[in-house]
Amino acid sequence: MVSPLLRAPVLITGGLGFIGSNLARTLAHRGADVTVMDSLLPNYGGNLHNVIDLHGKIDVDKSDVRDQDSVRRLVKGKRYLFNLAGQTSHMDSMTAPLVDLEINTTAQISILETCRVHNPEIKIVFASTRQIYGKPDYLPVDECHPIRPVDVNGINKLSGEWYHILYNNVYGLRSTVLRLTNTYGPRMRVKDARQMFMGIWMRLVLEEKPFEVWEGQQKRDFNYVDDVTHAMLLAATSEEANGKVFNLGADAVTLNELADCLVDVNGGGSYHLKSFPEDRKRIDIGDYYGDYTRISRALGWSPQISLREGISRSLDYYRNELKYYI
Repeated sequence: MVSPLLRAPVLITGGLGFIGSNLARTLAHRGADVTVMDSLLPNYGGNLHNVIDLHGKIDVDKSDVRDQDSVRRLVKGKRYLFNLAGQTSHMDSMTAPLVDLEINTTAQISILETCRVHNPEIKIVFASTRQIYGKPDYLPVDECHPIRPVDVNGINKLSGEWYHILYNNVYGLRSTVLRLTNTYGPRMRVKDARQMFMGIWMRLVLEEKPFEVWEGQQKRDFNYVDDVTHAMLLAATSEEANGKVFNLGADAVTLNELADCLVDVNGGGSYHLKSFPEDRKRIDIGDYYGDYTRISRALGWSPQISLREGISRSLDYYRNELKYYI
């Protein structure tokens, strides 16, 4: 069977970031005609080194999703849009809420309107977040759980995802929403904890420095990036996924267990247990792990890469490439 992605024109917003660049790599290897759009703003995770080995195999467009002319130019003729561009830092959303609103809400309406007018046949996969649920009432969290965002980022991401569902239901603009949990792997941001704390843990353990573990008994789930990109491809190529919202997820571990696994796989390292800083404690959600039964039943997705294997692959990558990320 010929892959529906073979020679398919694809646009990835945020395509030079962590997940976007890994997705671009997978799509290029499957024969898609890939264009990545990224503003390369300093604090948003985009890094040209993420696609250094794809030179000549993908098109790179340095544009901002807030630029309507660029979006209009790039969506024309595309069969798939993987809409990954966004402001992901929860703390930044609290200190600069209007910027978060522009990127995670206003720009999303603009993208959808542009697609509706100029390319209504496109299929869109939107990357949302488990942060929209807030502090869980029960675990694992399924898609029927009450939605109570605890920060500006969660509110704006929720708006963005529901605009995608609205445009699917009202205008027939085929869209699927994936609510991502903690995603890790090669090409993630490791210079700081702006996107995900596991990155700075890996950087410090490779630099033979201790890292901090806050509230080590908290439980979280973690998806290796290849599992996440696989979910995106399934959502893009399935008509059954149109208008649906799906959680991703994995088996839960405590942060202490995660830290111990990282140190063990690395063959050394140390960490300090600390309480949450007050500014982060105000938006902390406590234990979280997602129920991914819905996507498993509908699309056959489940995580395939174990935590230990994923950490091993990530450390191997950064042992050689760390200098390009700090």
